[in-house]
Amino acid sequence: MADVPPTTSRLVTFRNAFLSGALLLAPLIVTVWAFRTIIDVVGGTVRPFYEAVLPASVRGNPLLWDILATLAVLLAVTGLGFLSNYVLGKYFVSVGERAILRIPAVGAVYQSVKQIVATFGTQNRNLFSKVVLIEYPRKGVWTLGFLTSKQPGEAQTRIGPETWTVFVPTTPNPTSGFLLMLPRSEVTELEMSVGDGMKMIISGGAVVPPWPAAPAPAAPPARF
Repeated sequence: MADVPPTTSRLVTFRNAFLSGALLLAPLIVTVWAFRTIIDVVGGTVRPFYEAVLPASVRGNPLLWDILATLAVLLAVTGLGFLSNYVLGKYFVSVGERAILRIPAVGAVYQSVKQIVATFGTQNRNLFSKVVLIEYPRKGVWTLGFLTSKQPGEAQTRIGPETWTVFVPTTPNPTSGFLLMLPRSEVTELEMSVGDGMKMIISGGAVVPPWPAAPAPAAPPARF
């Protein structure tokens, strides 16, 4: 094999070093760009409304005022969130929702997003206990579902002993689906998390969680 000329070797070393530095700086650059874009969009939009009342001596730093305006908007949005927990806030939110729902196309999209947030938000985080695999809608065809209950209610007891309740969501909108009650022997429990199962369903199978899952890091030894 022919020797690599020194000049070529130096160029390869320089290129590799440059790519390594670029990879290290990329997350920082993207983060700074994202914050700067938010400040420009939010602060730059709000600043013209109050800029005229500012003293001329302090108008020379628009970036500072954009940052302050962005913080003010964030605080206002946060305050609106607190206000929405009370009767007055809920009333105005209800009026606004009714107006949005009357808009063609926009109302349908808003309702779908609201259903997804309500179904899989913080309040219903523990709605699904485990991802399971079942044969549905016929033998030989498998689908993912979520185990919702093992409790033997009236319907489960009438079907047979140890009947589990499974919710099978539709793709890509998981707010609709089918409620199935199956014998324990026909339900295969999986190791994947509920979040990974939901990603796989919403993506139509394009996002496949890795398996076997990486082992959890060992806890550091205790120090005395």
